[in-house]
Amino acid sequence: MSQTGPHVFRDSEIGWNDPLETAKPGARPPESLVAEAKRTGARRKKLVRGECGFFMNRSVLPAGFDVPVHQHDHDELLVVIRGGCSLADGVTLGPDDAIAIHANTRYGFTCGPKGMEFLTIRTAEAGVAFDASGPTGA
Repeated sequence: MSQTGPHVFRDSEIGWNDPLETAKPGARPPESLVAEAKRTGARRKKLVRGECGFFMNRSVLPAGFDVPVHQHDHDELLVVIRGGCSLADGVTLGPDDAIAIHANTRYGFTCGPKGMEFLTIRTAEAGVAFDASGPTGA
């Protein structure tokens, strides 16, 4: 990333990632989650890939989509654009809400009746570890 000056990212020019694409070895999601993402049209794209030290994903998940309990090895900020979710601990998020999550914090969520579109912002490409216990149950 040797470019100086601003970096411009045009969402419409960036493709959606394959669900099995991972940035770090060993960060493969469970096969059942990949199958469910493909079946329901859940998708994610990496908008910012380290420019100025930032990483940002845009995710679009359908109503009722369940993200199982997992943890990342870097802090992250989730910003809800549309829809919302319920976290396994009972916290709910809606449009324009944000939540900062410390590295190695276990969490999962279930998207609400309108699904959820959100941004994930980090200062490093994070690895992920999923719990073997399965869905959040939220």
